[in-house]
Amino acid sequence: MASKRLVMCTSTGCIDYAPAEYKKYNIDILRIHLSFRGTDYLEGYDLEPDKFYAELETLEDAKNNLPKTSMPNVEEINAHFEAAIANGYDEVIAVCISAYLSNTYSAVVQAAKAYEDRLKVTVIDTKTNSFNEGYLAIKAAQLVEEGVPTETVIKELNWIMKTQEFFGVDGKLDYLIYNGRLKGGKAFIGKMMSICPIVGFDRDGVLGSMESVRTQKKALNRACEILKEKIGDRAPEDYLLWHCYTGTSLLDQLKEIEQKHGIQTNHPAVIMSPTSGCHNGPWFAGYGLLFLRRDDEPLED
Repeated sequence: MASKRLVMCTSTGCIDYAPAEYKKYNIDILRIHLSFRGTDYLEGYDLEPDKFYAELETLEDAKNNLPKTSMPNVEEINAHFEAAIANGYDEVIAVCISAYLSNTYSAVVQAAKAYEDRLKVTVIDTKTNSFNEGYLAIKAAQLVEEGVPTETVIKELNWIMKTQEFFGVDGKLDYLIYNGRLKGGKAFIGKMMSICPIVGFDRDGVLGSMESVRTQKKALNRACEILKEKIGDRAPEDYLLWHCYTGTSLLDQLKEIEQKHGIQTNHPAVIMSPTSGCHNGPWFAGYGLLFLRRDDEPLED
């Protein structure tokens, strides 16, 4: 008898805010917590990202009112596993936010050990965040629906992860400084010189500054140049490209500048979830880019 498999994804994967067509895959969402101005929120239920980022833009005394995030506790993770078993699943593929950004991956791995005799659990560190992470879960669900063996599903995801890109421009340094990602002299000089970092993930899942550029306009222009370099001569049908963003102010500028570079996205924009974007603040705009494996590209080296 074939295994009944459930795909799970952390809420930072932004599936809640992605096109409705993806809802049919019934991906189980492991939700991250956010505490803001004395209220605790469970992501995806009671905190709309567009309203959240709009509030961050005008937040008074932002340094002392920073949003705080926390991963699901062991009881919550166990509840997802118990529900999976109760619904007849005997296997789970759990797709998680980069282990560099959150201990959620390690927590799911640890929790799964208690279910080894009842549930086969495969946990994936996507080494990324936002809808890049979410799309990997969607891809897994599509392959599961097609009856592709789990071992091959994992290989397909690994192929995508080797070339995935998620990067963009932090238009203002405020929240990077307040959250401790930019400290001391770098913070002072950055503010004084209107530095806008282009941030992205490396292949190990570490989020950091790719380049530092003076002024928003120049940084957005450079982000477009980087994107063109990364796409190379690959045809649009062989990749997915979308806008990722927090607030819309910088996104509007990016859309105007990218036209001069001949850039066209081929997937709807996906806003970053509150827990995935709050540390950057409301002035982030960039790209998610995933290559799609062609028939002439081997799955394994």
